[in-house]
Order: sequence, then structure tokens, then C-alpha cells
Amino acid sequence: MLSKRLLFSVLLAATFIATARAQELQAKVTINHAQVQGTDVSVFESLQQAMEQFLNEQQFTSLQFQKNERIVCNFNITVTKYDASSNAFTCTALIQANRPVYNSSYTSVLYNNKDANFDFVFSQFDQLNYNEEQIDNQLTALMAYYAYLLIGLDLDTFSPMGGEDILQRCLNLVNNAQNLEFNGWKAFDNDRNRFALINDYLEGAMKPFRQLQYDYYRSGLDEMANNAERGRTNVTTALENLRKAHEDRPLSMLPQIWTDYKKDELANIYKGKGTQKEKEAVYELLFAINASQNTTWEKIKQ
Repeated sequence: MLSKRLLFSVLLAATFIATARAQELQAKVTINHAQVQGTDVSVFESLQQAMEQFLNEQQFTSLQFQKNERIVCNFNITVTKYDASSNAFTCTALIQANRPVYNSSYTSVLYNNKDANFDFVFSQFDQLNYNEEQIDNQLTALMAYYAYLLIGLDLDTFSPMGGEDILQRCLNLVNNAQNLEFNGWKAFDNDRNRFALINDYLEGAMKPFRQLQYDYYRSGLDEMANNAERGRTNVTTALENLRKAHEDRPLSMLPQIWTDYKKDELANIYKGKGTQKEKEAVYELLFAINASQNTTWEKIKQ
């Protein structure tokens, strides 16, 4: 039997480990309610506080993140309509997350995309509780979905397919959310909704896109502090996986979404650097995937 002193030491050590382990996200929530007039602003302040507390204090995985490893992310919510009688919020949300680049002060955009159906019901004094096996609350389902997505994407950049288990939980959440009476969870609603994003990302034909995540960040950006030339060459090689993913699953919006939020970074990687042949090849590849960003792609050739 453990002595009281030894038992105390074991409990103290366990407490230290538990407090030293941080949650996965470092989230900031911003609520823009300028379009809603005549409503007590305290309900929006309560929503902002509840969301931040949920995102930052919930343990979404069994992984141990140190405080400096937490994924910095922003949820910018725009309330377009609020019904006080039913506590119903009609919103759009811009979800953005960053990933630090090794041996530098630079942070790269990991994800940046708009959710046009970020609608939910929230009462000012609601307690936000989450049960992964029983998805019955829209707001917690929305936050858990993006938590799993961002954690999975982040892990994919540190090891090939490293976020598989977490991303599967994200897909399971979508499947369990089919009974929620809100848009964005069902297949074929549109090609950019929550179902489409995670379903496409885990589709077998999109494995080159997931490999791109690792090669681009780990072999490309993380290498640039040590050897900028080699890092850029590795980025060029990684982009071939983007081409392959686009060719293998041309209806998926993921390559276009990725190039939308990576466009400025990509232009800066090549502008004034590398051979003209390399820059022309990268320009043609990116233009074929996302011609709408041609103004930015033109900078690559300079």
C-alpha cells in the first residue's frame, strides 16, 4: 500500500501533468452585430464569452499540446439576423487558423474559409456541453466540427496523413449531425459546405492533396529558414500534388479554396526568385486550378 507521503507525491505529479497539458486551440471569437439593431448587446457578449470558453477549454483529443503548440485560430462571426423570441441567430462566419514556420517568426495560413450557414440557437445563460456520440446542439456541433478540422489539418502538416484519426471524428460528427435542422451538414446542399469539405478531404482520390499539406509545410516552408533555395524547390515539387488532386477529383473545391488563402504567400515565394522556367511552370499550374486569382499569379512571373 502506498504511504500517505508517496500517495500525495503521485497525486501532486498527476495534477502538475494535467495543468501543464494545454487544450489544442488558442481561439479568439469576434461577434459583429452591427446589422442587428435594438437588441441588448449583452446577449452578443455572452455568446462571445461562451464560444471562447468552449473552444479554449474543451479537450477535443487525447493528444498533449503544450501551450506554445496550441493552434492559433479566429472565429469572426457576423450576425445578420437575431430573433429574441426564439433565440435564433442567423450568421456567417470566417474561420481562420495559422501554423508557425520552424526557426522563424513567420506564421502561415493553415485555413481560411467562410461558412455561409453558421446559424444556431443560443440563450444568454446556456451551458455549452458537448457529447460526441449525441449531436443535439447546433452551436456546439459547429465549434466541434471546426476544432476537429483545424486540429486534423494541423497534424497533417507535421506528418503524412497525421490527422487521420481526428479528421475521421470530424466526418463522424457530420454524419451524426444529419438530424439537426440547419443547413450545411448534408451532402449535395452545395460543394463548399461542411459536409463537402471534410468528405472531399478524406476521399481516397484526394490523398495527393493531403500529401501536399505535409510536403508544402514540412519540406517546403519549414526548410526555408535553413536553405531558402531548397525550401522553394520543395514547394514547387509539392505543388505537383495539388495538380494531381485537381485532376483526380476535378469537382472538389478544396484546391481552389486552398489557393484562395495561399495566393499571397505563393506569390511571395516565387516573386523575384528562382528560374523563369520554374516560375512559368508554377504560374501555369496555379492558373489552371484557380484562374480567378490571375492578378496574383502574374506576380509570380516577375
